[in-house]
Amino acid sequence: MATHEKTESQENRLKVLYQDADYIAIDKPAGLLVHRSPLDRLATEFAVQMLRDQVGQPVNPCHRLDRPTSGVLLFALNTEATRAAQSAFAEHHAIKTYHAVVRGWLEGCGEIDYDLRSEENPNKVQTAVTQYRSLKQSSVAVPVGRYSSARTSLVELQPKTGRTHQLRRHMAHLRHPILGDTRHGDGAQNQFLRSHCGQQMLLLRAVRLQIPHPMTGEQLDIHANKDPAFEYALQRLELAKRTKLSKARTAARGPCSSAKVAATA
Repeated sequence: MATHEKTESQENRLKVLYQDADYIAIDKPAGLLVHRSPLDRLATEFAVQMLRDQVGQPVNPCHRLDRPTSGVLLFALNTEATRAAQSAFAEHHAIKTYHAVVRGWLEGCGEIDYDLRSEENPNKVQTAVTQYRSLKQSSVAVPVGRYSSARTSLVELQPKTGRTHQLRRHMAHLRHPILGDTRHGDGAQNQFLRSHCGQQMLLLRAVRLQIPHPMTGEQLDIHANKDPAFEYALQRLELAKRTKLSKARTAARGPCSSAKVAATA
């Protein structure tokens, strides 16, 4: 029988959000690599090894989550479940929802249809589509760069493709980079985040994963817990009070599909 757990984990233990005989979902902390990577050869902690030791059996990640991104991450507990989950993600049966804080006032909702060059092979151009919806805007009376105040927006993002750094690159393309993004973001805004919020973290969080159970067909709807650091940043940026998550968009195109931002990399 499946269990839906949202209990406080002990020190050095990963928070389990969902577990059954085939799958386990955790709330990955920001800064934790999913597995060993040449990005940091000195790192000693990885989600795969930590979770394996925690549950006492091998685990396989079903999808990707960047190191600085926190939130829902699904693992398979056996080979058959791994293949089934990877197929479900490849066929776009999963809906992944993120919350991000971006520079400026982004209003309404829309779809970003903007091809991205592969970061591994710059000669390869890949289709990339992201849906967005603005949840709240704020203005903090602190000068940032040439502006007299810091304007930010809390947005909901749903990637329809799975390209490397897709959400970060798409928001930068809209001129609304995600705060804390040291690669694709705004240096002045990142400095403001450090001074005003006392932290330098990517304000991008995977808050929800909806997917038909790859083995049983049961609809899974897994939510991340509130993250204290992310919530503190929202409070400091006056973005804490926000609307509820949008209803699941099961169709290939959501209700905002008429508002497109199309371009070629």
